[in-house]
Parts: sequence; C-alpha cells; structure tokens
Amino acid sequence: MTLAWTRHGHDGAARTGVLHTAHGEVETPVFMPVGTAGTVKAMTADAVRATGAGIVLGNTYHLMLRPGAERVARLGGLHRMMDWPGPILTDSGGFQVMSLTGLRKMDADGVTFQSHIDGSKHRLTPAGSIQIQHLLDATITMAFDECTPFPATPEAARASMETSMRWAARSRDAFVARPGYGLFGIVQGSVFEDQRADSAAALRSIGFDGYAIGGLAVGEGQATMFAVLDYTVPMLPEDRPRYLMGVGTPDDLLGAVARGVDMFDCVMPTRAGRTGRAYTSRGVFNLRNARFADDGEPLDRGCACPLCTRHSRAYLHHLIRAKEILGPMLLTWHNLQYYQGLMRGMREAIRDGRLAEHAAAVRAGWNRT
Repeated sequence: MTLAWTRHGHDGAARTGVLHTAHGEVETPVFMPVGTAGTVKAMTADAVRATGAGIVLGNTYHLMLRPGAERVARLGGLHRMMDWPGPILTDSGGFQVMSLTGLRKMDADGVTFQSHIDGSKHRLTPAGSIQIQHLLDATITMAFDECTPFPATPEAARASMETSMRWAARSRDAFVARPGYGLFGIVQGSVFEDQRADSAAALRSIGFDGYAIGGLAVGEGQATMFAVLDYTVPMLPEDRPRYLMGVGTPDDLLGAVARGVDMFDCVMPTRAGRTGRAYTSRGVFNLRNARFADDGEPLDRGCACPLCTRHSRAYLHHLIRAKEILGPMLLTWHNLQYYQGLMRGMREAIRDGRLAEHAAAVRAGWNRT
C-alpha cells in the first residue's frame, strides 16, 4: 500500500484526517467536484481551486470514448491536460456501462457495450478499466464493479455483489503500485446487511488503499441510505479512507460524515448551477423564480464567491432567464464553494468535538424564511 491516510481527530464516528498522495495532501472529510470529461462543467481549473477544492473526479467511461485514454497519456496525462496538478480520482466506468440499458452485454469477465456517442463497440474488463485509469494517470483508481440496481431481489443483489468481488480481485492484480497512488475497492450488496458484510470481508481480504460504499443514492431514499451506512461503515478498516460514491445533498453529507464517511462526490452542485438552483446557508433557491427579479440582495451574505460579493440575486435571475452562459458559470462557482465551505465547517466542528451542534445549526439555517 502506497497511498496513506492519517486520522487526526474524531467526534463520535466522524473523523478528520489527511490523505497523502503523489499529487498533494487532502484534508478529509472532503467533497470532490465531478470533472466527467476532463473538466468541471462551466468552471476553469483556477475557479475550481478558488472554491477550496483539493481533489476532483474524472470519468473512465467518458474519457475512454473521447478523447481516448491513449491520447490523454500521449498529452501528458489528465493532470496536465486539464491543468489540475492536485489529486484526481477516476471512477471505473462500471456505473455508466451498467446504465446503458439495451446497449451492453455482461459476462463473467466484463462488459461489451456500444458507445452512446457513435454506436461503436467497446469492452471493459477489470484489467482493462485499471489500465485505462493508469493511462489517465489517476491518483486514486477505482476497482471495476457492477453497480447493483435498486430495487433488487436478494438473489439478484448477491449475484451482482459476488461478480463485483471477483472483479475487485482482478482489479487488484492489474493495478500497478506506485508511490502516492492508490486503489479503492467498492462495497456492494444493495440494502442487505449480510451481503454488505460479505462484500466488506472480501475486500478486506484482498486489501485496498481505501474502501468505497457503492450502490447507494440510486433511489432507496435517505433514511434507507443512512441505515445501510450505520451497519456498513463499521465493517471497514479504521485506518483507511471511506468513500460514499455519488452522494449527495448537503443534508446527505452532514448525515454521512456523522456516520464516519470521509470522501464524497456528486454532480448535484454543478448540475444545479446549470439549471438555476442555488445551495445557500438559508436553503435551496430556484433563481428562475420571478420573486428574485427585483431582489437586490446578495445570493448568500456569508459567501465570499464572486457571485455573492459582486452581484445581486436580481442579476443572476436575469442571466438565468436570458440563458446567458455567465449565469450557470457564476452559480456553479457558488454551489461548489458552498459545498467546500460545508465540508470545512464539518472538519472544524469534528476537531472541536461539536459536530452534532454544528449540524443542527446548519440545518436550522436552511429553515429560515
């Protein structure tokens, strides 16, 4: 194991720590902006850095199709290509491939699928996914897995989980260890505690630098997701980072951090920025709403992003309604900065032993009129 995580403090199950990588250090708990195709949508790399982000996520499926992993490697790797010298985590492509209903066929060794772009045929196997992520120069590589759909019968969920565990072992075998680089395994098992336990035990036996919890935020609801985390997180090694994939809302992050999760990613803040929705200390605003047309107030007085310090809600409303590209750019910046501030506040509260009080205050702020 060459990628290290050091725990610095805890408050109940919640932890703070530092992830030590070949591309720099990252404080946890951390939210990773999603840069699907080698860019965080509507953001320059400088803008992403200015929000406080220290690590971003890239997507194996999209990058293998366009511009191609070999091309990215020839151009110096994803870090150089997208001007991001910090850590990059790449997902394995499994989630995207599994969502291609009617365009893919799975077998014991991998998945054959058609590109959603041009219909060309491709194949992903555990070794192939790891090789692509190596070409991209991912700091953190994810094991290739099958994301179990929800709902699933116990029998279907177990078959899917056991396939993912076989693929996890093959992913481990294919990974090329280098100083400061790491490979994460992914716990599956849907909402079944015995299956999550079997999956976690299999991954611990194989041995990974970090452990992700997959197969959640797929329609099961927050209460069920938290219940799964309640019994799954304690199954994972204390000395390794824990990553909840594809999550989520600010309230999801508060609840998951309290349960011991260290890392998150989600398209929610960037997608919301492109559709006129703002995450603020007073809750979620829809800036398309006519009530903002004459509102000269900053979007969120406590925020130091360019939108909140230089422009009004009325101006943002105008940009969104006029479909001016500056609107999504400013709002995406704000949303990402809000998420980074949320994580920073939780890190400070954990260090001070007051996470529960802090979370209650944040939630109370969302309910202010």
